[in-house]
Amino acid sequence: MSSGSLLFSLSLLVLVAGLAVAALFRLRQLTARLAAAEARATRGGRALDLMAREVHGLGLGLLGRAQVLGGEAGAGFEAEARRILSLADAVVEAHGVVSAARALRDERFALGPVLADSVEAARRQLGPGLRHWRLDPVLESMVVRADARALRGALVQVLCRAARATCEGDFIDIRAVQTPQGVTIVVEDEGLGLAVDDLSPAPHGSEEPRTRGLVLGLSLARALLRAHGGELVMEAAPGVGARAFLSLPANRVVTG
Repeated sequence: MSSGSLLFSLSLLVLVAGLAVAALFRLRQLTARLAAAEARATRGGRALDLMAREVHGLGLGLLGRAQVLGGEAGAGFEAEARRILSLADAVVEAHGVVSAARALRDERFALGPVLADSVEAARRQLGPGLRHWRLDPVLESMVVRADARALRGALVQVLCRAARATCEGDFIDIRAVQTPQGVTIVVEDEGLGLAVDDLSPAPHGSEEPRTRGLVLGLSLARALLRAHGGELVMEAAPGVGARAFLSLPANRVVTG
């Protein structure tokens, strides 16, 4: 090989190496920018989630006060409260499905105290509004294996949904249905029977989010139950009310 050809080959090699180094540097820059953008999106999502929860709490409290007030003024405030609740739902829908990201703890505990605490949390959010909560005594002695905090979170979301769909003085029943397949906590209200097609039965682990029109927090409640191997399904009939079914598999129920 002549010296000219060798020099050309070396020059070409240097050029290719330079281009490779530049491409690698550019790739690292883009990777760093992508990571920063993802971090900003995560922070923004958390901020939106917190804002939606605050707005939802305010709306639910206003709803309780409006129903206590009653009359024409109360009806006007109730309409505004429902608009605020819808706004909170719209924020959650825009943000997307909230997933149960953290690892679940495996605890053994009685359902009674967790249910009582969940009812009290929903009652506090409703403010002075009155709902008659009726708990099945069977639940008091039932023992399960789950993450107590996560299960309480799912229950609070479902109970708040029942509270906002009902009126002053309505009854909300919480009962248990136990089968060889597991246990189902049924929350039944005599409220507005709001549409809940978004939580109709769907294949477990389905990729389809099915969150359109989803009430704040129910996507999280479903994710938490699915993380336990269970499911959340709802039924509603206008003028009759709604029922929520929070199921846990048989291996989550402690017997004996």
